[in-house]
Amino acid sequence: MFAQQDSTANMEGIEFTDGTISPDSLSFEESPDTVTASVDSSKTVAATANAGDSAKNGKKSLWSIFIAGLVGGFAALLMPCIFPMLPLTVSFFTKQSGSRASGISKALLYGLFIIVIYVALGMIITIAFGSDALNALSTNGIFNFIFFLLLVVFAASFFGAFEITLPSSFVNKMDAKSDKGGLIGLFFMAFSLSLVSFSCTGPIIGTLLVEAASKGERLGPAIGMLGFSIALAIPFGLFAMFPSMLKSLPKSGGWLNSVKVVLGFLELALALKFLSNVDLAYHWNWLDREVFLSLWIVVFGLMGLYLIGKIKFSHDSDLKFLSVPRTILAIVVFSFVVYMIPGLWGAPLKSISAFLPPSATQDFDLSTGVGSGSAAHTDGKVKKYAEIFHERGTPKGFDPYYDYDQALATAKELNKPVLIDFTGWNCVNCRKMEANVWTDPAVAKLLKEEFVMAELFVDDKTELPANEQYVSKYSNKKIKTIGNKNSDFQASSFNSNSQPLYVIVDPNGQILVPQSGANYNVEQYKAFLQSGVDAFKKKN
Repeated sequence: MFAQQDSTANMEGIEFTDGTISPDSLSFEESPDTVTASVDSSKTVAATANAGDSAKNGKKSLWSIFIAGLVGGFAALLMPCIFPMLPLTVSFFTKQSGSRASGISKALLYGLFIIVIYVALGMIITIAFGSDALNALSTNGIFNFIFFLLLVVFAASFFGAFEITLPSSFVNKMDAKSDKGGLIGLFFMAFSLSLVSFSCTGPIIGTLLVEAASKGERLGPAIGMLGFSIALAIPFGLFAMFPSMLKSLPKSGGWLNSVKVVLGFLELALALKFLSNVDLAYHWNWLDREVFLSLWIVVFGLMGLYLIGKIKFSHDSDLKFLSVPRTILAIVVFSFVVYMIPGLWGAPLKSISAFLPPSATQDFDLSTGVGSGSAAHTDGKVKKYAEIFHERGTPKGFDPYYDYDQALATAKELNKPVLIDFTGWNCVNCRKMEANVWTDPAVAKLLKEEFVMAELFVDDKTELPANEQYVSKYSNKKIKTIGNKNSDFQASSFNSNSQPLYVIVDPNGQILVPQSGANYNVEQYKAFLQSGVDAFKKKN
């Protein structure tokens, strides 16, 4: 239902503006302890990274939020609380106005007020939480778990367990004000629509705001509401200009409730993603890849059965026959279920890999792609933090280090460049890169044979030993977790907060070629890796 972002801002409480990073913007948890330490300056790369990466990825993320808002708005139009009101409202404008031009202008103003109301709601969310808090939501365990519970509640509402409504006295007062004429009357008409339809739109709006806030974008909620309200407002203006089109609208009926139920299943599927975020970051080990897939298979399987009328809810009308759209949708859903089943045995499922837990969490894997089994100690060294990341975070067949200093030391011994992979448990595009690009044989060969890999998770919640905790010289904040340490390193050394971020350095930590973000073109990513190898050989 929702488009996915192109990058994941996983640094707790970090605010970025115009593509640059200010030390004051880092907001790690402060502590009265004043232990100080930092990454050895001789081993850090000068901040020569592309300062525009953060701004670019932020724009992409806002576009994805806007598109998600549009999709949510068009879905809301098909809710039983709104769809029947379309012809009634448009007819009111066209019949009560003195002329067709007057009716169109009132309908357009009505649509404009809808946009203003919903965007104002998004701005209130932004102001109430603040940009720092919105950034922190993306990996905060408590908030992600609350989001999971909220989406389950929204799904139950769509299934008919209860209705989420606003106080009737408040709704009636706002509705009474809509009887006034002029702009004030039109405004309160739009406000009344928002209130009366809340039982249907509330879960969609809530899901959209949760999704926007969890991406950490300062304007995310407002942009999401802009897309939602535009989709909601367009039909009122369009049908006012072309009233004859109202005749082409399907009649209200039981199919409107079916839309709600289908959205309820989608809410459940999305809720599991938020629970997976918490599970990965805090190492609960509840939702391994096959468990997650099993739940999705059941959710979408039940959706398919509902669409063909094999199961029904108490408020559903009898399904006497299958319409063509319903049949086509059922075919799509069942096909998706069949597509997911091989994933239980390790199939890569590249089209949805970004949403799934890392492939390393798959316990039973029959795939013959990029290797299988454990490779944690193939070079005879005990890798720091391997017990935390290797079995659940690293794609099978790869053997990275999880500590930057250790990776540099090994690179000096082997005389190889280092590929730094800034990644995260909850990084959607990291999973997509690993499933769609790293599985290419040529790319996998380069990664395994030509580089010492350093996989640095920026959102891990594992606390560092007391003697390794320090106050960042960059932000003057206390660094207490592995994720804090890696994200502080990324921000201070590479002026970036997006994941994945790939940086190729020599054994002394000097950057060899310009860094790269997510690039799903296999040939281009392979060329990026080869350019690093060539630069290293030329330097030596």
